[in-house]
Amino acid sequence: MENMGVGIIGCGNISTTYLQYAPLFKGIEVRAVADINMDTAKAQAEKFGVRAETVEDLLAADDIGVVVNLTIPAVHYEITKRILEAGKHAYSEKPLVLTLEEGESLRALAKSKNLRVGSAPDTFLGGSHQAARAAIDSGETGRIIGGTCHFMGHGMEGWHPNPDFFFQPGAGPVLDMGPYYITNLVQLLGPVKAVSAMTAITFPTRTIGNGARNGEVIPVSTPTNINALMEFENGAIVTLGMSWDVWAHRHPNMDLYGEKASLYVPDPNFFSGDVKLVGESGEEKTLDHGDHPYSKPNQEDHLGNPIANYRCAGLADMVAAIGEDRQHRCNLDLAVHVVEVMTSILKSGEQQQRVEMTTTCERPDALPPEAAKALMV
Repeated sequence: MENMGVGIIGCGNISTTYLQYAPLFKGIEVRAVADINMDTAKAQAEKFGVRAETVEDLLAADDIGVVVNLTIPAVHYEITKRILEAGKHAYSEKPLVLTLEEGESLRALAKSKNLRVGSAPDTFLGGSHQAARAAIDSGETGRIIGGTCHFMGHGMEGWHPNPDFFFQPGAGPVLDMGPYYITNLVQLLGPVKAVSAMTAITFPTRTIGNGARNGEVIPVSTPTNINALMEFENGAIVTLGMSWDVWAHRHPNMDLYGEKASLYVPDPNFFSGDVKLVGESGEEKTLDHGDHPYSKPNQEDHLGNPIANYRCAGLADMVAAIGEDRQHRCNLDLAVHVVEVMTSILKSGEQQQRVEMTTTCERPDALPPEAAKALMV
């Protein structure tokens, strides 16, 4: 099958990741990039040997079948809507949109035009999270009854030169990092039934600690300290703690508690890491990833440690799914449900009451090693 032409709108830092890793996958070929800053688009285009175009020209290009939306979250809905209106499939960085209403609008538009919409994160397709999925699906853990998830630190004003956005409505730790955690929980356990949360703004201002704006004080207008309970349709109750107000902690990223065994799941922001199973004997067993290709280290983190990064896997799976007439794994129903869960956590904290979900979704299909290999060149 001929490769589907890919266009990218938004040439910020994350675009480098997509441009770098797209060639690992079958069926897709990045052909053009666009940005509101044409100089930025031209720089990325020259670096990776693709065309630099205006947004309008990219959306009109005959050789582009799917457009990746890497703009800031505040305009995700607007840009994805324009992509669909141009008659092209869309794949968005996380979060897909910032409100359930926007998500439902995209769902209706995509259905009317018979187009696909996909959304990051695709990290749950990584070897470690698929090994965790296999342990649950095989019955090794027994039914999952509960769990805990934590993402906590002290924000990014110390290192990010322009951190304002992170502390405004539309961001905060839930909408910024929640997609990784909640998407992985849904692929492991199924959809969420209801949430209850308490939220707070601990520090009303932040002081930038680097760069040209060093010492500038910025306001905080969205919750930065969130504790939530998620009740899943399968009966599991999971605690989610997300905070940018914490200097240090000793919580693991994700623990899931089954009737037969507990499962220690690594950071869902990454494709790989050790997955541990602990049953009645108390002995820790490290689960084999089964030669999963998305476990193989292919870059180093900022500390020089080897990590696996296979972003574009979700995009490649969506394009393959179009040709195979099946549901793609990073699909619209999943993304819209996760948006509702996240916004409902914030709503619950604001209203101080339990919030029932109005959406649901199927668990995306598992991606065992052979299926993952089939997506790669």
